[in-house]
Amino acid sequence: MTSALSFPLDRQGIGTSATIHANLGTAPLVEHAVSNGEGRLAAHGPLVVETGRHTGRSAKDKFIVRDGVTEHTVWWGKTNVEMSPEHFAALKEDFFKALAEKDKLYVADLFGGSQVDHRVNVRVINELAWHNLFIRTLLVRPSAEELDGFVPEYTIIDLPSFVADPVRHGSRSETVIAVNLSEKLILIGGSKYAGEMKKSVFGILNFLLPTKGVMPMHCSANVGPDGKTAVFFGLSGTGKTTLSADASRTLIGDDEHGWSDTAVFNFEGGCYAKMIRLSAEAEPEIYATTRMFGTVLENVVMDEATRELDFDDNSLAENSRGAYPIDFIPNASEENLGPVPSNVIMLTADAFGVLPPIARLTPDQAMYHFLSGYTAKVAGTEIGVTEPEATFSTCFGAPFMPRHPSVYGNLLKERIAKGGVSCWLVNTGWTGGKYGVGKRMPIKATRALLNAALDGSLNNAEFRKDPNFGFDVPVAVPGVDTSILDPRSTWADKDEYDATAAKLVQLFVDNFEQFADHVDESVKQAAPAV
Repeated sequence: MTSALSFPLDRQGIGTSATIHANLGTAPLVEHAVSNGEGRLAAHGPLVVETGRHTGRSAKDKFIVRDGVTEHTVWWGKTNVEMSPEHFAALKEDFFKALAEKDKLYVADLFGGSQVDHRVNVRVINELAWHNLFIRTLLVRPSAEELDGFVPEYTIIDLPSFVADPVRHGSRSETVIAVNLSEKLILIGGSKYAGEMKKSVFGILNFLLPTKGVMPMHCSANVGPDGKTAVFFGLSGTGKTTLSADASRTLIGDDEHGWSDTAVFNFEGGCYAKMIRLSAEAEPEIYATTRMFGTVLENVVMDEATRELDFDDNSLAENSRGAYPIDFIPNASEENLGPVPSNVIMLTADAFGVLPPIARLTPDQAMYHFLSGYTAKVAGTEIGVTEPEATFSTCFGAPFMPRHPSVYGNLLKERIAKGGVSCWLVNTGWTGGKYGVGKRMPIKATRALLNAALDGSLNNAEFRKDPNFGFDVPVAVPGVDTSILDPRSTWADKDEYDATAAKLVQLFVDNFEQFADHVDESVKQAAPAV
């Protein structure tokens, strides 16, 4: 039995006797999830689910089919790992057989991208109702008129019950995420972690948009009262979501955006926030979503009797998450887009305590730091990490970038130059010493410096050249303790600062060698001084 799809599954070569639940809304999907035993309702209305052994992305189980379309366009290596067309054909055959045997399936037709000229039509087929609710929450939801006549360009099939065979399918394990950009088909098997679907769409847009001159970005974005847009690049733990969720500014989105000739537009229609240790005091807007019907909470611990949530309990996962529609945030943009950026902020949590709290970057320096994508892990975050450890994730999102990083870096540099955009590097990490000795940069100081950068007043400050990195650092800013603006002065042992700075500079230089043949001489000159 099939409910109405304007483009039926059989036209995609998918034959199944399953009952097709097509484009259901939030309430029916929650009802299905609960009646199927997939999740439970918490005290104030959100759906609480568990993802089992996969509580994050399975990066090592992701593959891209290597063929005529991808051979010379994908940056092959540790991140983008190849799968042969033959292995994918076997995998697809077995996925379609698995679909044929299901008694019910959930199908959602959605958009990846909020700007009409640059969005893609994505169909998602799920065996789990909560997965369908998740992706419907995270992507852009078409109107009834837009669903009438909807033809999918890309299709994602997500079957957590599917068991991959490394010999037959060319996978690494029983889990597989296989991307075929020629057939416009993505197959996800063996994982209940719903974020795989969201990031698959991000990967599609990161592949497609550069050919149209649109810059895809792993960033948050907001608009000030002056109508000027700011984008915030940053890896996990640098403050991307926290700093962009400013009550005085309009939120465009918290994670994935495109920068076209006319706008910054959200790829998504929802947010996917970390829930661990969430508090009403620190992040009131996000906390409020955990008391709303329609929010999906992954791996958040709940009291069986009272159905109250415990955000401090990490027994199910450190990476507990919440997915909710963006309009659950009070100051969210209705159109999911804003003007082209006036400011680009690159966030880093420097656990070495070397970088200043804010620095102004030239376009060449901005490209250098964008390609570097630096932040630092601190002791205790991972087994074996006892000292601060540098992490370089190019474009602040290496796992999701199929093309060579220089493609994205050159696009950014062009757009910065064309728009006269101000660029800033903001360190939300440590001051007064490395992690374990110094202390975390005060959030009050970060916000004050950020506000001065965004309202333009920081450009009027006196600047000095940083002796290690060569960028401009303000000497004094109203309302900010002048001492923290010069990191070296905050260290008790100046010689140790110099030695640590030299070590970090060398890490930058060594990491950048992989890009040296792909950038202009001016970008190479933006490197820190050894």
